[in-house]
Amino acid sequence: MSLDDRVAGISCREVLAQLGDYQDGGLAANARAALEAHVGACANCAAFGGAYGGLVARLRERLTPRDLDAERAARLAARLAQDE
Repeated sequence: MSLDDRVAGISCREVLAQLGDYQDGGLAANARAALEAHVGACANCAAFGGAYGGLVARLRERLTPRDLDAERAARLAARLAQDE
């Protein structure tokens, strides 16, 4: 199967491009339904999507946001301003 194969009206390439938004709940209902239909019928995307979802879940468990103290926040803001 190639990334351009279409299953349930959507290609594997489109599924890959939308996985992050799907995981974050950012897809419209019709796009979510199309992605789920594709993954339900495409073994390659089902395997990859399951692995991707598991990885994201593990990262979210382990990577918790930390509050920055004022000095670090100022240094970070200055550094980001330099890169603009």
